[in-house]
Amino acid sequence: MPGRIRKGDQVAVIAGKDKGHRGKVLQVLPKTGRVIVEGVNKQKRHQKASRTVMQAGIVTKEGAIDLSNVMLYCSRCGKPSRVGTRMDGDVRERVCRSCGEPFAR
Repeated sequence: MPGRIRKGDQVAVIAGKDKGHRGKVLQVLPKTGRVIVEGVNKQKRHQKASRTVMQAGIVTKEGAIDLSNVMLYCSRCGKPSRVGTRMDGDVRERVCRSCGEPFAR
């Protein structure tokens, strides 16, 4: 399943405590099979002041969730969808399995 979900894609969370949330993919971690989604799996970290970060305190940021817990969101169908591929000339594109519409980048 490599390459099905990429940075910048709109995804929906289908399992876990944030089930039903949608967001943009900020980072894909292919070695661990995880993904970081905007606004999903918020975690609090205690941050010490340093030269790069002057303000110390508690910082909230997104944590990684498993790739199997997200699906690409099809804007035409209005729901999460499985991913298929189609050759457009010599370029391979990802398409929605429900409606056949290519996913926008």
